[in-house]
Amino acid sequence: MSQVAPPAAPRFKPGGALDILELVFTAGGPGFCQFAINSACNANCGFCNFARDRFPREDWRFVDYQPGIDSINILFREGVRYLVFTGGEPTLNPHLGAFVTHASALGMKCMVVTNGGLLNREKIEELAQAGLSSFIISVDAADRQTHEKNRGLPGVCERIKEANQLLAELGLYATASVTMSHLVDYEALPDFLTELGFKSAVFSYPLTKLDSTFKAFSDDGLVTHSAEELWQAYEKVKQLKKRFTVVNPSLSLEEMQRFARGEAQKYPCLAGYRYFFLDWDLQLWRCHNWPEPMCSIYEFDSSKLIRDGCTKCMINCYRDSSLMQNIAVSLQDAYSAAKKGEFKESWQALTRPSNGDSLRAVIEEMGWILRF
Repeated sequence: MSQVAPPAAPRFKPGGALDILELVFTAGGPGFCQFAINSACNANCGFCNFARDRFPREDWRFVDYQPGIDSINILFREGVRYLVFTGGEPTLNPHLGAFVTHASALGMKCMVVTNGGLLNREKIEELAQAGLSSFIISVDAADRQTHEKNRGLPGVCERIKEANQLLAELGLYATASVTMSHLVDYEALPDFLTELGFKSAVFSYPLTKLDSTFKAFSDDGLVTHSAEELWQAYEKVKQLKKRFTVVNPSLSLEEMQRFARGEAQKYPCLAGYRYFFLDWDLQLWRCHNWPEPMCSIYEFDSSKLIRDGCTKCMINCYRDSSLMQNIAVSLQDAYSAAKKGEFKESWQALTRPSNGDSLRAVIEEMGWILRF
């Protein structure tokens, strides 16, 4: 595959207010992509099929330097401004720092999802200098013993605590990512997260099956809930928001409660339209839960976009974000209709009932959003 030329600079400062505003009216807002730069993992989590004892080492895949740079260039060209490096465990990829450097130089906001097991001063300082916006670090329970046993990473809690201390010195930030499993003591969790140095958390909704190449799911029981158990778990997270900064919007948690009981959904997912998953084979998927990819990253352009009002799954990084970006897509629809002289359709887009809910969700999480 030939090298992809660097994308042309946008009219406005990439990632700046005017660039984002232009993307709102022309594309429905900035895009977001989870880029799994390897399928390898050093942890052994009970609720994940990337676990080192489950996923054969001979099946490990890593994104090489030039294909990774090509992918970032293409994503930027297509309006993606938020890039989350994930895996497996992304810190195993030797090119992670170079990928962050390149994406940040283009004007993309970069985050790294990690179990924290390989974080040390050298790695953190490298990524900070590369322009990393923030870390998302996994925490599975409300005590060290339970978390480290599930991860198969002895001593990782102390490493996470030290990482958070260094991040504070560097002016960076980490959010705890907590999978809603039966390991979680929701009542005790805030004190434990505070002990580790976290000031915010995001809850990953439990996944027992995915149809893409992404393997961060399991049906072994830790994340298997009855409909009522799942509804109650979301209720506990809603109550937890009163004690600790939880960045899942309240309205999204209510949407997931409706999902758990098979009730009608209010907020369609934007995966495939503004949100994407790119795997280690450089196949672009609309999300983690789709049975076939959209295309190779080298074939990606606006003709591949999908917007069909999907509510098939409950993956938090797509469903939560879609709720908040709903209003930007409505503004795009209104602007597009007005340009065609279709003023009735433009007004209808502006007055969708979901727009107010979308704005409420953005306002609720504005403090966290502005950090990045």
